[in-house]
Amino acid sequence: MSEASASAAATSELSGTSVLVTGGTSGIGRATALALAGLGARVVLSGRDAERGKKVVREIEAAGGEGHFVAADLRDEASARALARQAGALAGGIDVLVNNAGVFPFGPTGETTEADFDSVYGLNVKAPYFLVAELAPAMAERGRGAIVNVTTMVAEYGVDGMSLYGSSKAALVLLTKAWAAEFGPRGVRVNAVSPGPTLTEGTSGMTEALDVLASQAPAGRPGTAQEVADAIAYLVTDRSSFVHGAVLPVDGGRIAV
Repeated sequence: MSEASASAAATSELSGTSVLVTGGTSGIGRATALALAGLGARVVLSGRDAERGKKVVREIEAAGGEGHFVAADLRDEASARALARQAGALAGGIDVLVNNAGVFPFGPTGETTEADFDSVYGLNVKAPYFLVAELAPAMAERGRGAIVNVTTMVAEYGVDGMSLYGSSKAALVLLTKAWAAEFGPRGVRVNAVSPGPTLTEGTSGMTEALDVLASQAPAGRPGTAQEVADAIAYLVTDRSSFVHGAVLPVDGGRIAV
C-alpha cells in the first residue's frame, strides 16, 4: 500500500461509525472527539458549556468531519439515559461510547461531605453505568460496538488525599472488566485507559503537583491530552479487535515503578 493509500485508509477507519464522547468540550475529551472525527466517525460530544461544545463542533467541521453537541449535566440515571437517547437520535444510533466526563477532587477523607461523595460518584460512576445500561444492549443486538472508560493511575494504588477520586475510578476499573465479560461475547469490546498526570485545561493550576507525580515515572514528564486520545482511538478501532477488558496505562511508565 502506498503512503497516500495508507493515509486515506486511516482517515476512513471509523467511517459509518457513530461515537459519543462525554466531557468532550475540553482536555482529553476534546482531543478524543477530534481524533475520532479525523478517523471518519460521526461524533456527538457532551458537556455543560455550550459555547465550548459548539467550538469543538466547529473544529470538527472545519476539518471535514461531522460533529454534534449535546448539553448535559451528568449526575444520575435520568441524565445519563437522556443523553444516550439524544445522542442516538442525532447520530442514528451509537456504536462507540467514550466515558470521559469526570471530576478529580482531592483532600482529606475527614473533610469529605456526603454531598461531595454523591457528586463525585454520581458523575464518575453512576453516569457511566447508566450510559452503558442504555447503549450497550443495542450495540450487542447489532453484534458490534466499543466502550472505553477513562480511569486514572490512582485507581490502582493508594495516594494520600485521593480516596474519593481514586475509589470512584477504581469502581470504573471493575465495571470495565464486568462489562467486558457481559457484553464481549456479543461483539461489544469494553476497555479502559488509565492516564497519569496529564496537561489539560482542567489541570492548568496543578502544574507543580503534576511535575512531582511525573518525576516518579520513567517518562519524567506529564502527558498530553492527545497522547491519551491516541490510546482511546486504538481501543475503539479494529486495531484492538482482540482486546477485551484491558486497562491500558497511559501514565509515562508509572505502572512500572
